[in-house]
Amino acid sequence: MGKTSENHIPDDVYIQFVRSLFNSAHTVLVGAAIHATAAFLVYWNNGRPIYAVLGVLLLAIGVWRYAGMRRFKKSGQIASRDEAWHWEREYLIKGSIQAFTLGFFCFVSLYVATDPFAQLAGFGVTLGSIVTVAGRNYGSARMVTIFAACFVGPIGLGLMLRGDFAHVMLGLIIFPFYLIIKGTADQVREVLFSAVIGHKQARQIAHRFDRALNTMPHGLVMLDPNGRVVVANAEAAHLMAMSSPEAIMGRSLEALFMRGVAAGVLDMHECRYVVAQLTRSLRDGRDRKVLVSFADGRYFELSTREGHDDLGVITFEDVTQRVRSEEKIRVMARFDSLTGLPNRAYLHELVVEAMASGDRDRSCALAVLDLDDFKSVNDTLGHPVGDGLIYAVAERLGTFACEDLKIGRFGGDEFMIYFDRIESEDHLAQLLDRIFAGLQGETDVAGHVLRIQASAGAVLSRAGDTDVDAMIVKADLALYKAKELGKNSWRLFEATMDEAFRNKQLLKADLRNAVESRGLRVVYQPIVSMTTMSIASCEALCRWDHPELGPISPAVFIPLAEEMGIVSEISSFMLAAATRECAKWPEPINVSINLSAKDFGNREIVGKVRAALDEAGLAPGRLEIEVTETALLDDNSLTRELIEEMKALGVRIALDDFGTGYSSLSYLHKLPLDKVKIDRSFLIDVTQNERSLELLKGVVNLSRPLGLQVTVEGVETFDQFKVLALSVKPDLVQGFLFGAPLSASGIETMSSTVWPFAKEVRTARRSARR
Repeated sequence: MGKTSENHIPDDVYIQFVRSLFNSAHTVLVGAAIHATAAFLVYWNNGRPIYAVLGVLLLAIGVWRYAGMRRFKKSGQIASRDEAWHWEREYLIKGSIQAFTLGFFCFVSLYVATDPFAQLAGFGVTLGSIVTVAGRNYGSARMVTIFAACFVGPIGLGLMLRGDFAHVMLGLIIFPFYLIIKGTADQVREVLFSAVIGHKQARQIAHRFDRALNTMPHGLVMLDPNGRVVVANAEAAHLMAMSSPEAIMGRSLEALFMRGVAAGVLDMHECRYVVAQLTRSLRDGRDRKVLVSFADGRYFELSTREGHDDLGVITFEDVTQRVRSEEKIRVMARFDSLTGLPNRAYLHELVVEAMASGDRDRSCALAVLDLDDFKSVNDTLGHPVGDGLIYAVAERLGTFACEDLKIGRFGGDEFMIYFDRIESEDHLAQLLDRIFAGLQGETDVAGHVLRIQASAGAVLSRAGDTDVDAMIVKADLALYKAKELGKNSWRLFEATMDEAFRNKQLLKADLRNAVESRGLRVVYQPIVSMTTMSIASCEALCRWDHPELGPISPAVFIPLAEEMGIVSEISSFMLAAATRECAKWPEPINVSINLSAKDFGNREIVGKVRAALDEAGLAPGRLEIEVTETALLDDNSLTRELIEEMKALGVRIALDDFGTGYSSLSYLHKLPLDKVKIDRSFLIDVTQNERSLELLKGVVNLSRPLGLQVTVEGVETFDQFKVLALSVKPDLVQGFLFGAPLSASGIETMSSTVWPFAKEVRTARRSARR
């Protein structure tokens, strides 16, 4: 079918082309009547019977074709391509017969039974029919081809058979009209084919646009340059409580949103604001988003988009879930998930705002409250119980919250309380005492009855003289002081606390430098054998000589090191120095080192002990590790495991400060000990109090049957020593009676020394036996 092959024409287009062949059936009947009339006129003019026969045939064929076309009209729609081909084939057969008969009429008039009128009649009706070929039969390329051939062929052939030059040439130039007719029909068909396809595509696009428009989750309206709605979808209609998108058409933006006000889904004030924002955005040609809250709790985000052809676009997106999620995130970011109180960052923000507003000369206060011994609750009962305790405290604190008193969770077991408009220190004291009174008492957490006990530090200041961070630091200092003074109370910040804190921080910095630069030194306190009265062992002690403050007590800098997390570095230094020096001493003398409780929280300590022994070349049996009861309490299972690993190295283990803890006796049979060191507190009144003496003797008699050596610490007078030698009879003694701690070289020098009062002790023993 020309350029547009029939096989490439879609079924629905092909069906339409076939249907077009059967349109205007009356023209076929009129044409047949004209053809027959022309034939009859020729017959009437020249009396030749052939024209009468042709006239009858032309009329009969025309009526036949017309009847077939009427039958097509009555049959209804074409259901398939095969059915369309059936009708086209019928049309081809009847049309071909009519075309051939009409062409034969023209050929007869030009060559067979010719006269001027016959020629004019035959040629005229044929040319007239040729004009209708392209316009009427473009839907079937086959029919066009047949008609063109049947009309042009007989004319050309009839003229050429006349024989003279002029008729032959005229006949030849008639044949190209075949191509013209066929080309014209092809062009008409191509144009119509493109139009049909374009229309079909336009319908598809319109259908898809309509489907997309009305199934999209967002509402959408498009406005013309006059601000009237020209496009809307179902969601926009639903949003504005309209029955259908058509009900929105033609409305102005203001009328559209006023309809929402009338339906009760939009507030009047909100309506005016939204219309003003959207109108300004569309007028300026800028994209803008406006968040609108509806009366039913929904939130919509209205977005303007600059459209084409002066069309403005507004979309309505339901962002209710997003807004609620953002609100939830804001709550999570501002409030503590466990207690519901403002968290540290948000309370800080609230306090900053409160202090910045109002009278800058007014007094305000800030307190930091901390639960006492909260770690033991977590360690013994578990974190869920600890969380329950924090929740219970938060509930009690929350009852005091008001406009001038803000409470938040500072983190962990700490809370922060801000007091606005404080009249005096007495006023603040009354408020804090009332809060502490409200906290007192017991609470039930998961079946555990827990007593609430807390400490707090507070600071009072003028709102214009300080900032929140400075107040927090000072309140923390006061809290530390309250903890030092026995807990379960509160303290108000004093200037001396700040000075003490600064001095402490400076001392920490100096200690760190001393540890890093090996500025510490080790001295050794002799441990004397009661049998030989000579040095049997030495306890390594750490000393720090501050360049400005002079000697700093270990009771000061060791807790600082533990607080700073560097006590293990000091222990490593002590292990290396003590084992190195002990290796130089005579064989019988050993060395003991007291490790921190922090050291037994790290499995690396065993490796450090092994490395120190290997580097110094010291026999493991000459090293004694002293373990405090504090280390055993922190993690009994881990400490026992590490002690057993050290014992496996051949190192001796001593329990230091025996008798000061509530459960020391249980360790004597649980741990692989070699020695116990009885605390100096047992010797305070041993020479005057018979009860103290009996207690000391009982501890020694309890330890010795277990195969443990006994060392008594803190021997400072000869009378104490004499009581020990005569009544208690420990294995070893240690104290200032035998001199101050010595350097490593001093121990080496005194290694063979026997204390001069040994003779007196022996004499006293003999007298006691008599």
